[in-house]
Amino acid sequence: MKSIIKTVSEEISGVLSAINNEEAVHLSCQLKEAKRIFVLGEGRSGLMGKAFAMRLMHGGFPVYVVGETVTPSIEAGDLLVAISGSGSTGAILQFADKAKEIGAKVFLVTTNRESKIAALCDGILRIPAATKHRRPDEPGTIQPLGNQFDQSVHLVLDAIIIGTLQAENQELAYEEMTKRHTNLE
Repeated sequence: MKSIIKTVSEEISGVLSAINNEEAVHLSCQLKEAKRIFVLGEGRSGLMGKAFAMRLMHGGFPVYVVGETVTPSIEAGDLLVAISGSGSTGAILQFADKAKEIGAKVFLVTTNRESKIAALCDGILRIPAATKHRRPDEPGTIQPLGNQFDQSVHLVLDAIIIGTLQAENQELAYEEMTKRHTNLE
């Protein structure tokens, strides 16, 4: 097991070191400028999106997860953050197109800058990780399906939230985040 853990850790480190800093900063700026943030993903990407949304809420951002019963209508001035490894997930493409039609900004977290969803986005954060498709430009991995992408997305988005909040007083930010953490546990 130790050797598998070491290999997975090295794979993720390789992906994280190849993240484009300007793309990450662009997402951070979009988060700060948005009236409200909507997060969207399918399957495991959706689970990573929910983790991202939870951390955004802890950070004091007005955030919603697309598909939840309490999610309001998206409007102009809002930001849709879509997570799709392939960048071609049908439902995500439809939602992104609708958000653009309404006047919201759309930011895609993906492995594929050349995808259909990417073509209509205001920003892209490319995660250079392996997906279930195993395209030639993806790095090797011992992990099944899109594990490498999902793990990398989680860590990169957490880092972006940390960086976005660093402008504030860290101690105050931590205290405020703790107050927003659920107490119904």
